[in-house]
Amino acid sequence: MIVAALLVAAISFLLGFPWPALLILIFAAAIAAFFRDPERYPSRTEGVVLAGADGRVVQVTDAAFPAPGSECSRVSIFMSPLNVHVNRAPVAGEVSSIEYTPGNFRAAFGDSASEHNERNLIEFRTRGEERHAMVQVAGYLARRIVCRVRVRDRIEPGQRVGIIMFGSRVDHYVPRGYRVAVATGQKVRAGETVIAELEK
Repeated sequence: MIVAALLVAAISFLLGFPWPALLILIFAAAIAAFFRDPERYPSRTEGVVLAGADGRVVQVTDAAFPAPGSECSRVSIFMSPLNVHVNRAPVAGEVSSIEYTPGNFRAAFGDSASEHNERNLIEFRTRGEERHAMVQVAGYLARRIVCRVRVRDRIEPGQRVGIIMFGSRVDHYVPRGYRVAVATGQKVRAGETVIAELEK
Protein backbone atom coordinates (compact mmCIF):
# COMPACT_ATOMS: atom_id res chain seq x y z
CA MET A 1 0.00 0.00 0.00
CA ILE A 2 2.79 2.42 0.92
CA VAL A 3 4.77 1.62 -2.25
CA ALA A 4 1.65 2.17 -4.35
CA ALA A 5 0.99 5.51 -2.66
CA LEU A 6 4.57 6.64 -3.31
CA LEU A 7 4.25 5.61 -6.95
CA VAL A 8 1.00 7.56 -7.38
CA ALA A 9 2.58 10.59 -5.68
CA ALA A 10 5.56 10.47 -8.04
CA ILE A 11 3.31 10.23 -11.10
CA SER A 12 1.13 13.11 -9.84
CA PHE A 13 4.20 15.28 -9.33
CA LEU A 14 5.60 14.47 -12.79
CA LEU A 15 2.23 15.30 -14.38
CA GLY A 16 2.25 18.73 -12.75
CA PHE A 17 0.00 18.12 -9.74
CA PRO A 18 2.26 18.91 -6.74
CA TRP A 19 -0.50 19.45 -4.14
CA PRO A 20 -2.20 16.06 -4.68
CA ALA A 21 1.28 14.50 -4.65
CA LEU A 22 2.01 16.16 -1.29
CA LEU A 23 -1.28 14.94 0.20
CA ILE A 24 -0.56 11.41 -0.98
CA LEU A 25 2.93 11.57 0.59
CA ILE A 26 1.43 12.70 3.91
CA PHE A 27 -1.05 9.82 3.77
CA ALA A 28 1.75 7.34 3.04
CA ALA A 29 3.81 8.70 5.94
CA ALA A 30 0.84 8.34 8.31
CA ILE A 31 0.27 4.72 7.27
CA ALA A 32 3.98 3.93 7.62
CA ALA A 33 3.99 5.45 11.12
CA PHE A 34 0.95 3.44 12.16
CA PHE A 35 2.36 0.10 11.00
CA ARG A 36 5.82 0.65 12.49
CA ASP A 37 7.04 -2.37 14.41
CA PRO A 38 10.24 -1.65 16.37
CA GLU A 39 12.22 -4.40 18.04
CA ARG A 40 11.81 -4.62 21.80
CA TYR A 41 14.19 -6.22 24.29
CA PRO A 42 12.86 -6.72 27.83
CA SER A 43 15.49 -6.23 30.52
CA ARG A 44 13.60 -8.50 32.95
CA THR A 45 11.46 -11.56 32.26
CA GLU A 46 11.52 -13.68 35.44
CA GLY A 47 8.81 -13.04 38.00
CA VAL A 48 7.33 -10.08 36.13
CA VAL A 49 4.44 -9.24 33.82
CA LEU A 50 5.29 -7.04 30.83
CA ALA A 51 3.02 -4.51 29.18
CA GLY A 52 1.29 -6.01 26.16
CA ALA A 53 0.72 -2.64 24.51
CA ASP A 54 2.23 0.80 24.10
CA GLY A 55 0.21 3.65 25.54
CA ARG A 56 -1.12 5.06 28.79
CA VAL A 57 -2.46 3.18 31.81
CA VAL A 58 -6.10 4.22 32.15
CA GLN A 59 -7.20 1.87 34.93
CA VAL A 60 -5.79 -0.35 37.68
CA THR A 61 -8.46 -2.26 39.57
CA ASP A 62 -9.48 -5.56 41.12
CA ALA A 63 -11.47 -7.77 38.75
CA ALA A 64 -12.64 -11.29 38.10
CA PHE A 65 -10.61 -13.35 35.66
CA PRO A 66 -12.40 -13.31 32.24
CA ALA A 67 -12.97 -17.08 32.32
CA PRO A 68 -14.31 -18.70 35.50
CA GLY A 69 -11.62 -18.29 38.11
CA SER A 70 -10.35 -16.31 41.06
CA GLU A 71 -10.05 -12.59 41.63
CA CYS A 72 -7.12 -10.83 40.00
CA SER A 73 -5.79 -7.37 39.16
CA ARG A 74 -6.69 -5.69 35.89
CA VAL A 75 -4.34 -3.20 34.27
CA SER A 76 -5.83 -1.40 31.25
CA ILE A 77 -3.66 0.36 28.67
CA PHE A 78 -5.12 2.75 26.09
CA MET A 79 -3.37 3.07 22.73
CA SER A 80 -3.91 6.31 20.84
CA PRO A 81 -3.61 6.37 17.03
CA LEU A 82 -0.06 7.71 17.50
CA ASN A 83 1.19 4.71 19.52
CA VAL A 84 2.80 1.55 18.17
CA HIS A 85 -0.12 -0.89 17.85
CA VAL A 86 1.69 -4.22 17.91
CA ASN A 87 0.63 -6.29 20.94
CA ARG A 88 3.15 -8.46 22.78
CA ALA A 89 2.99 -11.38 25.20
CA PRO A 90 3.17 -10.34 28.87
CA VAL A 91 4.68 -13.63 30.12
CA ALA A 92 6.31 -16.84 28.95
CA GLY A 93 4.17 -19.95 28.63
CA GLU A 94 1.55 -21.52 26.41
CA VAL A 95 -1.55 -20.04 24.81
CA SER A 96 -4.29 -22.00 26.57
CA SER A 97 -7.36 -20.37 25.00
CA ILE A 98 -8.45 -17.67 22.58
CA GLU A 99 -11.99 -16.28 22.58
CA TYR A 100 -13.29 -13.62 20.19
CA THR A 101 -16.40 -11.65 21.19
CA PRO A 102 -18.19 -9.30 18.76
CA GLY A 103 -19.42 -6.02 20.17
CA ASN A 104 -19.63 -2.24 19.91
CA PHE A 105 -16.96 0.29 19.02
CA ARG A 106 -17.18 2.74 21.91
CA ALA A 107 -14.26 4.92 23.01
CA ALA A 108 -11.61 2.45 24.21
CA PHE A 109 -10.49 4.53 27.20
CA GLY A 110 -13.93 4.27 28.82
CA ASP A 111 -14.59 1.74 31.59
CA SER A 112 -17.47 0.15 29.66
CA ALA A 113 -15.23 -0.79 26.71
CA SER A 114 -14.01 -3.94 28.48
CA GLU A 115 -17.57 -5.29 28.63
CA HIS A 116 -19.30 -3.94 25.53
CA ASN A 117 -16.71 -3.48 22.77
CA GLU A 118 -15.50 -6.01 20.24
CA ARG A 119 -12.66 -7.90 21.92
CA ASN A 120 -10.36 -10.89 21.77
CA LEU A 121 -9.26 -12.77 24.90
CA ILE A 122 -5.88 -14.52 24.88
CA GLU A 123 -5.16 -16.66 27.95
CA PHE A 124 -1.65 -17.82 28.82
CA ARG A 125 -0.64 -20.59 31.18
CA THR A 126 2.90 -20.37 32.53
CA ARG A 127 5.21 -23.27 33.32
CA GLY A 128 4.18 -22.82 36.95
CA GLU A 129 0.50 -23.24 35.93
CA GLU A 130 -0.33 -19.58 36.57
CA ARG A 131 -3.14 -18.15 34.48
CA HIS A 132 -2.55 -14.79 32.84
CA ALA A 133 -4.71 -13.11 30.23
CA MET A 134 -4.79 -10.12 27.96
CA VAL A 135 -7.83 -8.82 26.10
CA GLN A 136 -7.47 -6.90 22.85
CA VAL A 137 -10.31 -4.36 22.84
CA ALA A 138 -11.38 -2.48 19.72
CA GLY A 139 -12.08 1.25 20.07
CA TYR A 140 -14.00 3.97 18.27
CA LEU A 141 -11.58 4.04 15.33
CA ALA A 142 -10.33 0.47 15.67
CA ARG A 143 -12.38 -1.81 13.46
CA ARG A 144 -10.10 -4.81 13.19
CA ILE A 145 -8.39 -6.98 15.78
CA VAL A 146 -5.60 -9.23 14.54
CA CYS A 147 -4.46 -12.21 16.62
CA ARG A 148 -1.28 -13.91 15.42
CA VAL A 149 -1.08 -16.81 17.88
CA ARG A 150 -3.01 -20.05 18.22
CA VAL A 151 -3.99 -22.31 21.08
CA ARG A 152 -1.03 -24.43 22.29
CA ASP A 153 1.54 -22.02 20.83
CA ARG A 154 4.58 -21.60 23.06
CA ILE A 155 5.37 -17.93 23.60
CA GLU A 156 8.13 -15.86 25.15
CA PRO A 157 7.83 -12.56 27.03
CA GLY A 158 7.61 -9.67 24.59
CA GLN A 159 6.80 -11.90 21.61
CA ARG A 160 4.44 -10.36 19.06
CA VAL A 161 0.92 -11.76 19.44
CA GLY A 162 -1.22 -9.39 17.37
CA ILE A 163 -2.24 -5.87 16.46
CA ILE A 164 -5.32 -3.66 16.81
CA MET A 165 -6.02 -1.04 14.17
CA PHE A 166 -6.10 2.71 14.87
CA GLY A 167 -6.51 3.33 18.59
CA SER A 168 -7.66 0.72 21.06
CA ARG A 169 -7.09 -0.85 24.46
CA VAL A 170 -5.48 -3.89 26.05
CA ASP A 171 -6.65 -5.23 29.42
CA HIS A 172 -4.16 -7.35 31.39
CA TYR A 173 -5.46 -9.82 33.98
CA VAL A 174 -2.75 -10.50 36.53
CA PRO A 175 -3.19 -13.32 39.10
CA ARG A 176 -2.95 -12.82 42.85
CA GLY A 177 0.60 -13.01 44.15
CA TYR A 178 1.76 -10.19 41.87
CA ARG A 179 2.11 -6.55 42.88
CA VAL A 180 1.00 -4.04 40.28
CA ALA A 181 4.01 -1.84 39.46
CA VAL A 182 2.32 0.91 37.41
CA ALA A 183 -0.18 3.64 38.17
CA THR A 184 -3.02 5.32 36.29
CA GLY A 185 -1.68 7.89 33.84
CA GLN A 186 1.71 6.22 33.42
CA LYS A 187 3.05 5.68 29.90
CA VAL A 188 4.26 2.16 29.07
CA ARG A 189 5.99 0.31 26.23
CA ALA A 190 4.95 -3.14 25.02
CA GLY A 191 7.50 -5.85 25.71
CA GLU A 192 9.62 -3.61 27.94
CA THR A 193 7.69 -1.95 30.79
CA VAL A 194 7.08 -4.13 33.85
CA ILE A 195 3.45 -3.70 34.93
CA ALA A 196 3.47 -6.27 37.77
CA GLU A 197 6.07 -8.07 39.89
CA LEU A 198 5.90 -11.34 41.79
CA GLU A 199 5.55 -10.60 45.50
CA LYS A 200 8.40 -11.89 47.64
